Parts: sequence; structure tokens; C-alpha cells
Amino acid sequence: MRWHYTVAAQSDIGTTKGVNQDSLTVKVANTYYGEAALAVLCDGMGGLDQGEVASAVVVRAYEQWFLKEFAQFWAAGFSDTALERKWHDIANDCNTRIKDYCKARNANMGTTLTVLLLLDGRYYISHIGDCRTYIMGNGMEQLTTDQTYVAREVALGHMTPEQAKNDIRRNVLLQCIGLKKDVKPDFLQGDLYDGDSLLLCSDGFRHEIGDKELYEYCHLALENMEWTLEKRKENSSIMNRQLHYVIELNKERGEKDNISAILLKVKNEV
Repeated sequence: MRWHYTVAAQSDIGTTKGVNQDSLTVKVANTYYGEAALAVLCDGMGGLDQGEVASAVVVRAYEQWFLKEFAQFWAAGFSDTALERKWHDIANDCNTRIKDYCKARNANMGTTLTVLLLLDGRYYISHIGDCRTYIMGNGMEQLTTDQTYVAREVALGHMTPEQAKNDIRRNVLLQCIGLKKDVKPDFLQGDLYDGDSLLLCSDGFRHEIGDKELYEYCHLALENMEWTLEKRKENSSIMNRQLHYVIELNKERGEKDNISAILLKVKNEV
């Protein structure tokens, strides 16, 4: 079996912000078992100085690991534990670098982090903050858990999801990179299936769009396309148009934040 991925990514400054503090990257490389795909999305803290710098630093760190170290990491004997430890170390190295930068300049910078690796029929995720990863097949599932005050209150039964959606504290994070001594990313993994779609998005991409619409625009609308390698460029363009459509729909409905998303389509060829 050979796995391959068609990818798309879009980011928009939105309607009111002076700077786009979101940063993202998506890369695909060949391995013995087929392709590996890395997607990283970071949302710089809107209320802090230079959130775009913090998000870019973290995205670049994971991107460089994938481009320069992943092949050796794979050859040395890939394991879930080793990947979790490596990604934890990268996050904390970035945390230290950003904190040192802020201390030297009397500034405050922070960013969320969601990184996704697709490899040999599995997904691996490291997550800090409130960007989300969804997997879509016969249905739609949110894989990551928002590390926010309101999400914690909902989980404890102190608040309903509807109350959380409208609470003024909905953007208060329990954890981010750049503000505390160290960070502890959530680490998730699971199986992929032929035809799955995975969506990474900043909170600006989903505030005004419900899960049902995300599933329709980012999965169902693409279901009947021919997912061959020969069609990849054409399909990627269509996926990008879908992401752009959802971004514009968010803006029409009043979203004021930066808006970013990465979409990956999974194909398994025997």
C-alpha cells in the first residue's frame, strides 16, 4: 500500500486586524512506505506584541525538523514515543527562545501550536492552545481539545457549549508557547483511511461556521473527485478554492480575527 496526500492552505488577515499573526506550512516528502505529510498551524496572540513573530518562529522550527532531520529520524527507527519526545523538545526550545527574546526587548509574545504528521496510515498530532484538527470521513470528529478556559468549564459541567460560544472569555488560553517556563503539548495519534480529509484551522476559521458546514465544504464537496497523483495539482487548486470560500463566508458573517486553514486529502493505493 502506498499513501499519498493532496494538500491546500489558505491564510487571510481578516477584516479588522493590521497584521496577520497566523503562520502555517504544509510539506510532503517521499518515504519507503509512500509519502509523509507535515502540516503546522500557529496562531500568534492577538493581544500581545509581535504575535506574528512568535508564530513564525514555531512554524519554522517544525518545518526545518521535517526538511532536515526527518529522514534520519525515520531511518533511526521511528516510534510514537520518540516522536512525542522530539516534538515536546522543539516546542520547549521555541518557548525558551521566545521568552529570552521578550526579556531582552521588554516585550510579550505568544503563540498556539498544532502540528500534524501523516505517515504510513497513521496520524500524529502535537497541540497547544485552541487551533483545531478535524478528521472527516463518513462523519466528522474534532481530534484536538481546545486548551481554553471555556472548554475546561464545559468539560467540568460548569458551562454549556452554547454558553461557552458566547462567553467573553472564550479566547482565554490555558497554555501557549512563550509565556510560561515550559509547555506540555497534548500528543494524539490514530489510524487513517482511504478518502479521509484532515482540516487544521485557527479559531477565526470556525467561529462563524458550524461543524456541519465545515464538513460539507471541506469534505462532502470534494468526495466525487478523482484522487490520483496525475490530478493532484488540479485537485489542490479546487481545495484551495474551497478554503477561500469558507474564509470569505466567515468574513461576511462578521469574523474579525485572522483566518487560516490547512486541508489534506488522504489516498491509499494498493
